Amino acid sequence: MKKTCVVTGGSSGIGLSIVKLFEQHNYQVFNLDLSPSSFGKYCHCDVTNASLVTDIINNIAKQQSIDVLVSNAGIHFSANIENTSEDDFDKVFNINVKGAYAAVKAVLPSMKANNNGAIIIMSSDQALVAKHNSFAYNLSKAALASMAKTTALDYAAFNIRANAVCPGTIETPLYHDAINNYCQKSGADKAEIHREEESLQPLNRLGQPEEVAELVLFLASDKAKFITGSLQVIDGGYTVQ
Repeated sequence: MKKTCVVTGGSSGIGLSIVKLFEQHNYQVFNLDLSPSSFGKYCHCDVTNASLVTDIINNIAKQQSIDVLVSNAGIHFSANIENTSEDDFDKVFNINVKGAYAAVKAVLPSMKANNNGAIIIMSSDQALVAKHNSFAYNLSKAALASMAKTTALDYAAFNIRANAVCPGTIETPLYHDAINNYCQKSGADKAEIHREEESLQPLNRLGQPEEVAELVLFLASDKAKFITGSLQVIDGGYTVQ
């Protein structure tokens, strides 16, 4: 019998790689995203709408137990605190943090009933280090790391594991959008900025979405059944510099 995995934000980037990899490993995958996708069982969902997230996950849980949640939906926002409006702040937290809160809370009844479950929350290397012009994003990713740790403690008695994955700079559409926005504002050359980003990594390259997906699959598996409450860094060595 196939295990069931719920992924938020699974239509592009890291999320899409996760959906594809879990399907390859015989999971039934539900993808909650605003953008349609031909991979996984697509559910149109705005993760900032907590009641909608709850309804969708409850409907899934009525049909089968939920074994894995990958809370991945998120946005990037580049600005220091002075240049972060209240609307900007709310948007980042509504998607990155409130979306994760809604998804984690919604899967817990099914996992508790099954006395088993794996929750993987997509945080960032910015849960461990600060970066320039990243006030709201950095703050949101630190909050997600905290969410993984507290959930791990609160639900260990139900054999539910919660971990945060902390990617460094990964070459995704989100990455390219951020570089494009920077170049439009600054007039910088994109190829040069891309090379600079690569040179900042000790391994001298950017990470790939498929590499992050492999770590997520491991954390969801029984091979990781003694790992909970951890921040799993996958950043090419960036944060140890």
